[in-house]
This record gives sequence, C-alpha cells and structure tokens, in this order.
Amino acid sequence: VQLQASGGGLVQPGGSLRLSCAASGRIFSINDMGWYRQAPGKLRELVARITSGGSTIYADSVKGRFTVSRDNARNTVYLQMNSLKPEDMAVYYCNMYPFSVGSWGQGTLVTVSS
Repeated sequence: VQLQASGGGLVQPGGSLRLSCAASGRIFSINDMGWYRQAPGKLRELVARITSGGSTIYADSVKGRFTVSRDNARNTVYLQMNSLKPEDMAVYYCNMYPFSVGSWGQGTLVTVSS
C-alpha cells in the first residue's frame, strides 16, 4: 500500500489542522490505520489508530484534542488536530497498524509556533 500524508503547515498554539492520508494499492478497508509522528531527535510514535471497524485509540498526549477518522470509499484516513501545542510539532505520517516498513511515505510537517 502506498500512502501519502498531506495537510500539514504552520499553525499558532491553540490552532487546528486537518491531515489527510490517501492510500493506493491493495484493499484499504480491511486494514487498521495509524497516524504516527516524529519530532526532531525523538523516536517515531503512534498518536492515533483506527480499526477497520472504525474504533479509535489515542495516545494519552493527544486524547481529547485529536480525532482520527476514515472514509473507506475514498481510501482516505484523516486526523483532525485541535488545540495544538508546541510539543505537537513533528512530521506526521500515516501507515497501517501495525506499520508496514515499505509503506512509509514522506510525511507532512506540522509546525506549531507563534
């Protein structure tokens, strides 16, 4: 599966962004999908996951602020990010869950700064 995240940008603390991830390749709807992020000098971490059935799981650091959703008809998964904090600044990636090494795209950069 090829995955391409988009929608990142510069936002002030407290602002919002919506990331999108378009999937191509083999069947998308049967896979659990995850949003991951990697900040400078840190390991890549899972921030949100959505199962094939639509159940969602979040990292404690984003719970209540981020919402993951999916549109299987469009082969797309979304991450709505509200109340952004400077510590949310990272490159955000989407991938299957568990991730597929060969499916990491370029990611999209989210910068949170005033």
